[in-house]
Amino acid sequence: IASFFIAAVSGLLLFLSFPKFGTGWLAWIALIPLFCALAGKEPRQAFALGFTAGIVANIGMMYWITYVVVQYGYLPVFMGVAAMILVASYLSLYTGLFAWGIRFGGRRNLSVLLVAPVLWVVLEYVKSQILTGFPWENLGYSQYRLLPLIQISDLTGVYGLSFLIVFVNALFFDLLTSTVRMRSKVITALCGVLLIGVVIVYGYCRIDGMQKEAASQPIRAVSLIQGNVDQSVKWNPEFQEKTMRDYAFLTTEAAVAGRRLIVWPETAVPFFFQDRNEMHRGIIELAQKTESWLLFGSPSYIEEKGGLTLFNSAYLLSPDGHPVGRYDKVHLVPYGEYVPLRRIFPFISKLVQGVGDFGTGAGYVPLAMDGHKVGVLICYEGIFPEASRTYRQNGAVLLINITNDAWFGHTSAPYQHLSMTVFRAVENRLYLLRAANTGITAIVDPLGRIVSQTGLFEKRSLQGEVRLLKVRTFYSAWGDLFVLVCGIGLLVCVMMALKWRKRP
Repeated sequence: IASFFIAAVSGLLLFLSFPKFGTGWLAWIALIPLFCALAGKEPRQAFALGFTAGIVANIGMMYWITYVVVQYGYLPVFMGVAAMILVASYLSLYTGLFAWGIRFGGRRNLSVLLVAPVLWVVLEYVKSQILTGFPWENLGYSQYRLLPLIQISDLTGVYGLSFLIVFVNALFFDLLTSTVRMRSKVITALCGVLLIGVVIVYGYCRIDGMQKEAASQPIRAVSLIQGNVDQSVKWNPEFQEKTMRDYAFLTTEAAVAGRRLIVWPETAVPFFFQDRNEMHRGIIELAQKTESWLLFGSPSYIEEKGGLTLFNSAYLLSPDGHPVGRYDKVHLVPYGEYVPLRRIFPFISKLVQGVGDFGTGAGYVPLAMDGHKVGVLICYEGIFPEASRTYRQNGAVLLINITNDAWFGHTSAPYQHLSMTVFRAVENRLYLLRAANTGITAIVDPLGRIVSQTGLFEKRSLQGEVRLLKVRTFYSAWGDLFVLVCGIGLLVCVMMALKWRKRP
């Protein structure tokens, strides 16, 4: 029982490493209690302890799922809690496997320093890819406010930070519990300090270099509009005109400073913009009146085989009101924008009534603006590194994330969502604009610094400037090569574990 309590302490510290309730500093010691609890345990016991740590952490981080499915999915509270626990349990399998792997290697004389960092990274990557992927608050994201540390993301992605955090946890544990001679402990500690020092020095060098690079690049004035439209009335036809009046007022007010890029959130336009009607003409005239580029979210459709296929889309209008491009969302939200396994398990449809199946966009194709390319990430796409990386490879010089986080209310989810999006700017060394219906709307520079942001549930515009950069990063060129290196390292560990005899 004591071991499970100690493992639960690790889960609590992991939860408190993330916003809005915690601080990233706790991540650097969060796994030490779990490592202590694992000492001397069989692998099967270790899995249970890892799962315990995971379930505590994930319930703390994912509690907002209950709010969403009860408030807007109209499920009973007990079903909302059950849905959240189901997701948390799935995610906790990975911490269970992590703990199992630590003890499997430990019983064969493999140091936790050797096994833990590479195993964590590989499991985190698998979680981020399998079943369409769910990289929500991978461990490295907890450091989003520590600028010198997160600069390494332009080499390794967020996984490099996850590796470093787990390594430091393992290092502290090893120094506290190892029975080797003091000289060996000192050498191990110095190696750890050297690694962290290299990362920090690299971070400061990149900060200095990027500031000089950005200073020479063209500037674009921007305005991000946060309409703060209540989710419960967003699609009510009686509120359409008021919604558009609010956006028109905020947009006109924002454009007094001259020609700029104006961004509205995901589905800010609560009707089909492609239908030529009075509201369609109103948006065209607004772009013309403000003489600005206007990007906004709107549902769209195509007619095929006697039916309609819906898309979650973003439109870009030029200052003369001409629609110059449309992006259709590629990475859809399971059970939000489509229902997986509906044909195999028909009963699922009854559990998620009201969820339609949206069509998948053709790909991450940038939109053209004044001879420059911009990449649009709709909502959830901002947490997937491969989307932003593909845009950068296709020539994008600016990333724009439009989202509707009204679903989340005042929970921690909007803060978590923003923390992950910050890394897309660092990985590709691009400015990132984030326009959210109810917040948090923000401007993020290529260093990952949140230059300015709104609060939640404010009706306002956010003004600022961005620079259009064309910096080529190692990560945007080579992607998750660091994960491959960790995978090879893990394979070597497995081969060593199978070769060496079990401890007596």
